[in-house]
Amino acid sequence: MTSRHAAPTRARRAAVRLAAAVLALATMAACTTPEPDAVPVTAPVGATTQSPEPVLAGYYDQQLDWTRCGEFECADLRVPIDYDDPAGGDIAIRVLKARAANPGKRIGSLVVNPGGPGGSGVQYARSADFIVGPAVRSAFDIVGFDPRGVGQSAPIDCLGDGALDDFLGTDPTPDDEAEKQDLLAAARTMASGCEANNRELLAHVSTEDAAKDMDVLRSALGDGQLNYLGKSYGTFLGTTYADLFPERVGRFVLDGVVPPDLTSAQVAEGQAKGFELATRAYVADCVDEGGCPLGGSVDEGMAWIRSFLAGLDAKPLPSGDPAEPELTEAWATLGLAAAMYDQGSWGILTDALREARSGNGASLMGLANTYADRVPGGGYSGNIMEVIYAVNCLDRPDSPDLETYEGYEETFSKVAPTWGPYLAWGSVACGFWPVKGDNPPHAISAEGSNPIVVVGTTRDPATIYEWSKQLRDQLANGVLVSLDGDGHTAYTRGSQCVDDAIDAYYVRGAVPEDGLQC
Repeated sequence: MTSRHAAPTRARRAAVRLAAAVLALATMAACTTPEPDAVPVTAPVGATTQSPEPVLAGYYDQQLDWTRCGEFECADLRVPIDYDDPAGGDIAIRVLKARAANPGKRIGSLVVNPGGPGGSGVQYARSADFIVGPAVRSAFDIVGFDPRGVGQSAPIDCLGDGALDDFLGTDPTPDDEAEKQDLLAAARTMASGCEANNRELLAHVSTEDAAKDMDVLRSALGDGQLNYLGKSYGTFLGTTYADLFPERVGRFVLDGVVPPDLTSAQVAEGQAKGFELATRAYVADCVDEGGCPLGGSVDEGMAWIRSFLAGLDAKPLPSGDPAEPELTEAWATLGLAAAMYDQGSWGILTDALREARSGNGASLMGLANTYADRVPGGGYSGNIMEVIYAVNCLDRPDSPDLETYEGYEETFSKVAPTWGPYLAWGSVACGFWPVKGDNPPHAISAEGSNPIVVVGTTRDPATIYEWSKQLRDQLANGVLVSLDGDGHTAYTRGSQCVDDAIDAYYVRGAVPEDGLQC
């Protein structure tokens, strides 16, 4: 994901916090679904738990010391800070396991990642009953981990809470030279803060590093192959794993794809198109519902949103609490984005925009807080808005030149007049990043892997449908499942067609038909 848009964790959080009743109903309905017979996953010849390099044997041979953490089990996985110098020190990766609901039908472990980069797999796995189908929940231990630099795994910390508020509230669409210099200064502040506070780890939080950690985790779990569910950025993590360890790919599902060969600019332009399309779908729904505060047509509604954001640039709205920042253009845009991840939040967004029209920005600021893992009144419950830069800037560097982003804005605005100007400037901090990655974007085929199921949603805002088709075409053994729908990602989001296909793949090894349309 770009440095602007990070999370299916937010989509999931929106589904949990803003539509809890819907999830509760879905869970009750799922409990009545018959379970297909479980078929154990067997590794082909050559797929073992041995270390790929003898020098890493101590990490691959470790035994996890599981302890109770509420209704789950938790452990720390030791991994080297630098895989090129495994004797140079290590860190602890936090792991959480939700045991298979039916031990008698247990197949193995299913490692899950919600995206980001910066999403907590530990928190994601706590929602095991919601993130996989009931048959999968019965047959697999659902295992989540906080990737290095995230959450409880040597977390990256770049700015204090107040400074992070200021950074996230900075004008994201600079109109003049002074505003452009302010944005550059904010970007430098983020980059220098990350360097000052995380000197030892900062160069080693790339997606490739995290993928290598996943293979150590696979071994520690006792699995010959890795069974995996990756959403959003988690698809990039999974694809990177498949590139490094194709023979260790078990049953892989990549839902809401970020292709591995995209540059920073290509990701940003794709997301601009995706959010523009999703916002138009939201406005169309608002108009169809009647009484839409945005106008009487899609074009009127989109024009109103642009005018509204421009007005906040000139005059922010009060957010209803002296402890909260004012609702600036930047915060309002985060609030809009949060609702695009899950169409169940569209009505909440409409109410928030209606409230904002009357001069009160409290509800829209609340959506922005949800997006940013920000606690109302100040503070952050996670570090996703910092670690997203630490990872992305290693994986997909960008330019320090102002003219580059001016060019992005001109290009992106032609295809996405509402979201293009915002996303054009999203990776400025990567132009000043103090450390450089050594694994540039490249196509991945994962020759020799088991079938990899790629899932795409036609009006996904953050990972556009075209990207799923792009990855399926790259993979030597990829199959594509498509959902004609709204919101971010598809599995366990309301499509019985998608859920049945993915559940059957995990539990019975039944590979979906390539090109399945849902």
